[in-house]
Amino acid sequence: MGKPTGFMEFGRELPVDRSPLVRLKDWQEFHEHFPESKLKQQGARCMDCGIPFCHTGQLISGMASGCPINNLIPEWNDLVYRGLWKEALERLHKTNNFPEFTGRVCPAPCEGSCVLGMNELPVTIKNIECSIIDKGFAEGWVKPEPPEKRTSKKVAVVGSGPAGLACADQLNHAGHLVTVYERADRIGGLLMYGIPNMKLEKQLVQRRLDLMAAEGVKFVTNADIGRTMPAEQLRQQFDAVVLCTGATKPRDLPIEGRNLKGIHFAMEFLHANTKSLLDSDLADGKYISAKDKHVIVVGGGDTGTDCVGTSMRHGCQSLTQLEILARPPDNRAADNPWPEWPKVYKLDYGQEEAKARFGDDPRVYLTTGEKFVGDANGNVKELHIVDVTWGKDAKGMFGPQRVPGSERALKADLVLLAMGFLGPEDTVLEQLNVKRDARSNAAAEHGKFATSVEGVFAAGDCRRGQSLIVWAINEGRGAARECDRFLMGETNLP
Repeated sequence: MGKPTGFMEFGRELPVDRSPLVRLKDWQEFHEHFPESKLKQQGARCMDCGIPFCHTGQLISGMASGCPINNLIPEWNDLVYRGLWKEALERLHKTNNFPEFTGRVCPAPCEGSCVLGMNELPVTIKNIECSIIDKGFAEGWVKPEPPEKRTSKKVAVVGSGPAGLACADQLNHAGHLVTVYERADRIGGLLMYGIPNMKLEKQLVQRRLDLMAAEGVKFVTNADIGRTMPAEQLRQQFDAVVLCTGATKPRDLPIEGRNLKGIHFAMEFLHANTKSLLDSDLADGKYISAKDKHVIVVGGGDTGTDCVGTSMRHGCQSLTQLEILARPPDNRAADNPWPEWPKVYKLDYGQEEAKARFGDDPRVYLTTGEKFVGDANGNVKELHIVDVTWGKDAKGMFGPQRVPGSERALKADLVLLAMGFLGPEDTVLEQLNVKRDARSNAAAEHGKFATSVEGVFAAGDCRRGQSLIVWAINEGRGAARECDRFLMGETNLP
């Protein structure tokens, strides 16, 4: 695909990011845009590789290899190379409801399994995807397309994150009357309040929501199903219910001093910041400020990075990020071969900003917290940490083992816990008597998505556990297909 010799003629090239010290002064996206000529060159690098792994979406060693929504990547790379942007957009929308989201916040497992990546840097799939949809909106090609006919079947979707929105979008295009319930004051779930503006500007989310509303999807905010409305009421009022509530139970750090003031879960910090930013440009002060504070972020994933980036924009005095795992290697290890997701060291945007300001990557590896220490007013002032190694304990259990003599204290005015999530909240699942799996998720087979309660489906993180945005879209689309089959006896949804 693309130019047959393109991968030999052109190297991987991405748009230049704005300078870290400059972008810290605002909440705007940090990526610059690429000229069309450059994008065509990058599309030309897509090889005629025969068996493209980029759109397979398989799980290998527990991680995504290729695109879980099976984006037709070689096809739209070729179309971009040939300047056929509208056709590229049509191919992209066949598999992806929201490429403007995935093109910005997906970690791009497609690139990790790119055949070119075996011995060269992979094709810039994510940037090309984002450029296609951005051009589509700029050119006016993306317009409301309400269904020609309605079925009169009513479906409630609980949760408006990527899984819920993808499900609602598909069911609406099938002609059903879809209502999406969201407990927050704005629609979007994780897309609106969990991902900071500099990674995903909220006008882009609202633009897509406005499009869906124009196509007939009904959105209801401040609807905390199970609390403001009994969950059973949905079953009485709708022909089917799809649960897309996410996995929002945060993993805690239950060590001495945990009850001190100034220790917060990451989503509490991120949600409040974005809401205040959207409501008042932070003028109302209704957020947890990191200004002039010694900040410690516990956890090394994407959410931890977002806490770093947000704290840096507040103007923190210092920042340390604790990671219990070892530092990844600079290149693939022997036990992490292509096309597995490459577990390699990278400096994400938040760490890049912290390094630019403080002089070094803020992450401290193979380290965990042991005790919080507070002042006379009950505010946290220190976190005592210790180095760990990974191995078996006296009982033969594999895990982190503390290194004696490595104990030390870090200044801490604000501690943000970003250690992942343990599963969905209980309220809705308990009220509907939905069976749970061993990890407390809604028990529903992938591909069928039906729960133990007739007419109730589950998709996204509440079914599979904490995962990627592309898996959420995969599951939302799949649940819509099976819900449509349940309602109509057959389905034409992909």
